[in-house]
Amino acid sequence: MKTRLTELLGIETPIICGGMMRVGTAELAAAASNAGALGVMTALTQPTPEGLRAEIEKCKSLTDKPFGVNLTVGVVATDINYDDYIDVILESGIKIVETAGRSPEPFMERFKSNGVKVIHKCVAVRHALKSERIGVDVVSIDGFECAGHPGEQDVGGLVLFPAAAQALKIPVVASGGIADGRGLAAALALGCEGINMGSRFMVTQEAPIHEGIKQKIVEMDENQTRLIFRSYKNTARVYRNSIADKVVEIEEAGGDFGQVHHLVSGANQDKAWSTGDIEAGMITVGMSGGLINDIPTCAELVNNIMTDAEQIISERLAGMVAGATASAESDVA
Repeated sequence: MKTRLTELLGIETPIICGGMMRVGTAELAAAASNAGALGVMTALTQPTPEGLRAEIEKCKSLTDKPFGVNLTVGVVATDINYDDYIDVILESGIKIVETAGRSPEPFMERFKSNGVKVIHKCVAVRHALKSERIGVDVVSIDGFECAGHPGEQDVGGLVLFPAAAQALKIPVVASGGIADGRGLAAALALGCEGINMGSRFMVTQEAPIHEGIKQKIVEMDENQTRLIFRSYKNTARVYRNSIADKVVEIEEAGGDFGQVHHLVSGANQDKAWSTGDIEAGMITVGMSGGLINDIPTCAELVNNIMTDAEQIISERLAGMVAGATASAESDVA
């Protein structure tokens, strides 16, 4: 399958394994890229720029296919020198960067002068339009169903995806609420050039998280997420556990972020990811968790998505059109 996304990035399928904090390692990115998708490592998963340099080299040793690096700006509580991470990205010869959080405008001159294709993740059409104006190459638009930070507008993908595709000239990628071939076929029908998935790739054999967490996501339904940080205007969608419920309880009582910080700390998140204890910390997952029923390899996942999407487009939908045409011709006769 060819779309503007596959042609621009030199990938085999219009699928991106988006950057995920703590999950976007060399092993997962390489497995996704080897499967024909675009694997994306997460820069800030590495505690230092030199750690990122080593992780990039590891990824290069695991795949000869295109892969990218995610750089998320301004959403962590610690001070980070982003220029140091960008130095490593450019010195390592990375040609695809996925940005998220704040606008990548301060870094665009460096990226473009080094031939880097920039994919920027947005949650609103107005942000996407600004991204296009500053020169990003692709917009990945996050519907309200997504994991992590869906913004404060609460617009679902069925409206947001076509709205963005209609407004922009550059390729638009659909993100949020997608986990299978049905989602890819729908995204293409809505005007997008591909899909960006996090939660679905998180539940693969290569994802570096405890099998117990993966199994809990397999068992969840679409109602098993909760929105936290709404009162702080930094909404996040997470797995609904006792931690998420406690955070919302504190927020509803008027508590500030300082009163919930210990609950959502990185240390607690690391404990949950590494031990499989779903109640140990905040677990980021999207509503698409309700569509996840297995733990495949990345190769199996990408193959299944492409096979199903192509069958939907060429057989199911084409059959509906052919049937309607035949019926109309019969009526005329």
